[in-house]
Amino acid sequence: MAESFKALIVDKTEEHFRLSVEELTLQDLPEADVLIKTVYSSINYKDGLASTPDGKIVRSYPFVPGIDLAGTVVSSKDPRFKEGDEVIATSYEIGVSHFGGYSEYARIPGDWIVPLPEGLTLKEAMVYGTAGLTAALSIQRLEDNGISPDKGKVLVTGATGGVGSLAVAMLAKLGYTVVASTGKESEHRFLRDLGASEVISREDVHNGKIKALDQQLWAGAVDPVGGETLAAIISKITYGGSAAVSGLTGGGSVPTSVFPFILRGVNLLGIDSVYCPMEVRKKVWNRMAGELKPENLLQSIQKEITLEELPENLPILLKAQARGRILVKLS
Repeated sequence: MAESFKALIVDKTEEHFRLSVEELTLQDLPEADVLIKTVYSSINYKDGLASTPDGKIVRSYPFVPGIDLAGTVVSSKDPRFKEGDEVIATSYEIGVSHFGGYSEYARIPGDWIVPLPEGLTLKEAMVYGTAGLTAALSIQRLEDNGISPDKGKVLVTGATGGVGSLAVAMLAKLGYTVVASTGKESEHRFLRDLGASEVISREDVHNGKIKALDQQLWAGAVDPVGGETLAAIISKITYGGSAAVSGLTGGGSVPTSVFPFILRGVNLLGIDSVYCPMEVRKKVWNRMAGELKPENLLQSIQKEITLEELPENLPILLKAQARGRILVKLS
């Protein structure tokens, strides 16, 4: 392999902040069991925050961000992996306190690595990435709590984002009647092409008023938004239904009451894709390679960029300009 390689570096001092593609060597990488040649990464909301001076994601500088990566094992001290294996690594401390996927090579602890499931390419794995894992975990938890296609409609909020768009496509593949919520009128066709049976506005979910109990509309919900939107959703979940929450772009406070929970038996399900146990993680990735995999998975790609194009594209998610997934091709 080459003596040096390219990586995106973010650095911050009291006087300066920089985000640039630079040359690194293997000695610059943190110690870990498995050396991976990165083929694809992707852009997530956390990555956008990591590219700003006040994002509060990166714990020490200089740093290589990127919470997702997929690639090929170059060398391994972990007996579970060998040279040539195709693998996925997402979340844990990757791109937060451990150098991440915006690098042509990465060293990752073996305990954080998932073997690429049969039925997925490395590119498809990064169309999913953390966003897809979060969407699939949400669906898994909804089903574990009794949701099935015959129980009624399932709402997906933030439906044009990474988690939302993939949840729409996966739920449609499983035969659910999917109601997609978005604030972007221009993206209704995109959501219907992904499999949404109905597309509604943000205001149809939350019009500014929250009732303790509202009209029962949805058997389940996949919500990466949180905040008042989640409170409004909870009040409209049908008896015994569930809402799976995985984000807080709408805020961290949820002004709800106990009434939906004690009078309708509603379940609020928290979704954690960061420290999700490996046993569950592998199970869900295998579902994503099989029964959850939409035929139109690649349609979730907004665009594919290079490492050099990252700095200009990282702010897209922070500006709510994303539609689906942005992939980063590294080799």
